[in-house]
Amino acid sequence: MNRTVIIVAGGAGRRMKLDVPKQFALLAGIPILMHTIKLFYSYSTDLEIIVALPEQYADYWNELCAKFQFKICHKIALGGETRFHTVKNSLLLSVKKELIAIHDGVRPFVSKETIERCYRLAENKGTAVPCVPIPESIRMVQGNNNFPANRDQYRLIQTPQVFQWPILNKAYEQSYSIEFTDDASVVEKAGFPIYLTEGNYENIKITTPADLVFAEALMKRQRENLS
Repeated sequence: MNRTVIIVAGGAGRRMKLDVPKQFALLAGIPILMHTIKLFYSYSTDLEIIVALPEQYADYWNELCAKFQFKICHKIALGGETRFHTVKNSLLLSVKKELIAIHDGVRPFVSKETIERCYRLAENKGTAVPCVPIPESIRMVQGNNNFPANRDQYRLIQTPQVFQWPILNKAYEQSYSIEFTDDASVVEKAGFPIYLTEGNYENIKITTPADLVFAEALMKRQRENLS
């Protein structure tokens, strides 16, 4: 089946306390978003790549591509009011319409093995969401009280979340709900089961200055392993 990835980079990134959204912050000398696109392109040069950006930063992105001589072919979708609306706008640009992955633009360390597992599971089952076990103790908070919780019953959810086109398209025909925290929640609300698969712990979402420091260390380790 033909494969598409929608890389969502529509956020403002206020927690990073930068002058530009977090997806444009530099990591090892180039914008985080470029690392993410390069990763998927290196996974497969046949991927249809759609990048969703805030409308007010579309020209800025073009300037960055020229500055860093970034020439990987991709389509630009304009972000909407919420992630839900951004993904819905992006779906309109897909030509292949078979297997659609949706990935956070600020997750540049997803492994190629995780990507492949997600595409394969979605091809067989219709949906695929990567996750990892929670390595630390957790507690449930209810009002002013809190209680220990069994971490074995919970998972940390990652992206790319992959879906067959008919499932995803039908799910995004729904009206927006505040319950939609990711694409899996949209698809599940439409009545489709969600299948989980193994993610990778390095697949962090860079949202804070501390995350960026950790990302620099990960990038340095990757480069040392290649040398």
